Amino acid sequence: MPLLALHTSVPVPADGREELLKILSKITAETIGKPETYVMVTLREGAVMLGGEEINGAFVDVRSIGGLGPDVNARISEQVCLLLLDKLQIPQERVYLNFSEVAHTDWGHDGRTF
Repeated sequence: MPLLALHTSVPVPADGREELLKILSKITAETIGKPETYVMVTLREGAVMLGGEEINGAFVDVRSIGGLGPDVNARISEQVCLLLLDKLQIPQERVYLNFSEVAHTDWGHDGRTF
């Protein structure tokens, strides 16, 4: 189950929230190559500090059981940074992403692990 967790200091307008989440879900599914029915996207708004200053920025945490790697990670980074620039006006240099491969035994769902 891929997870994309977006943490941003920029308030996401209520009327654009669902669209942003849907686009992030689609990017994640298509790029990693997993069915979108297994993709989870979360959004958290709050302060972001970079270089000792509070800024408009974002941190994106991407986790998956398989499917990640140098090429996939680079494509996700490019697409997500462009999306956040377009939808939230967050400059690309203020977006950090982290990619983590998770062992199937370390991810739980529906009362069990994968």
